[in-house]
Amino acid sequence: MATTAVAVLFGGRSSEHSISSATAAGVLRAIDRDRYRVIPIGITREGAFVLEDDDPDKFALNPERMPEVADNGTRVLWPEPGGRRELRVRRADGAVDTLGEIDVVLPILHGPHGEDGTIQGFFDTLQLPYAGGGVFDSALCMDKHFMKVVLQAAGIPVAPWITVDLARWRRDPEGVRADAAALGVPSFVKPARAGSSVGVSKVHAADELDAALELAFAEDRKVLIEPAIVGREVEVAVLEGRGDAPARASLPGEIVLTTREFYDFEGKYLGGDGAEVVCPADVTADEIDALQRMAVAAFDAVDGRGLARVDFFQTPDGLVVNELNTMPGFTPISMFPKCWIASGLSYGELISELVEVALAREAAVTG
Repeated sequence: MATTAVAVLFGGRSSEHSISSATAAGVLRAIDRDRYRVIPIGITREGAFVLEDDDPDKFALNPERMPEVADNGTRVLWPEPGGRRELRVRRADGAVDTLGEIDVVLPILHGPHGEDGTIQGFFDTLQLPYAGGGVFDSALCMDKHFMKVVLQAAGIPVAPWITVDLARWRRDPEGVRADAAALGVPSFVKPARAGSSVGVSKVHAADELDAALELAFAEDRKVLIEPAIVGREVEVAVLEGRGDAPARASLPGEIVLTTREFYDFEGKYLGGDGAEVVCPADVTADEIDALQRMAVAAFDAVDGRGLARVDFFQTPDGLVVNELNTMPGFTPISMFPKCWIASGLSYGELISELVEVALAREAAVTG
């Protein structure tokens, strides 16, 4: 009989709400029910915590119907800090039921209000253990500008970039255009604090820059412009070690583009043609070693916790880190689980590992 209670938390207020919900479908289907008692908790787009159905099919992703956490009238009542970790729910009719004590939260949230350290700070305040990144690494890696600053300071190569905030773009568009021109084309324009390629554009000529900036500014008031790097897009999945053990890196995977300009939202999640996830990547043993070493070094540089996917460009001049994702795409077709499956860890085992690492970290703190 399952004895460990896991609250699977998904949805959220960001533009990646549906992707988080789709991830929940995979997790609810694959989590080891012999080991874990699952409590599915959705966050609506308005930010309400609701008790959701334990039904993977409800949240399956398809192009015709994007999954959604609807407000069903329930409200999850989190435990007070310092006391029993008893989770309760207020039903739509006002009745309050006890859901039992909770052992750990598995937040599978993407984007602002979930992947940026805010929900992590919430659970730290409640003194509830949770899987995945902590406050600092989540906040740092959510902001692509400061992530690059930290990686660069640690001696890890990153792509050149300029950062533009909305105020400057409104005040000095000609100056922004001049700075962007110095980077050359093609270039990429992306929100500083968004994921799943939402708001990202590839700019082929100077007259495309304004529209790309407006698209990115619709997601965030801070935007990065980067030159397009010529090289293979290779990614490595990283897991935190237990106790004093170092972080572990998976075999690398590769995004192979054929007809698609870049690995956009449709290619990642809706099965769009022109992009293929290949795991393991066709690289040499020496290249695997270099990728894994740099992935762990990048994870350590940002004080990584739980997990991360480290994205590289493999260029003729060496490796360049594009970014780290502290809650990467985690659907069964996503790169992070595929890399671990290729490395010998099944999807279900990967979920268990995230939970057990969180529980081991809590046990080490409490003694």
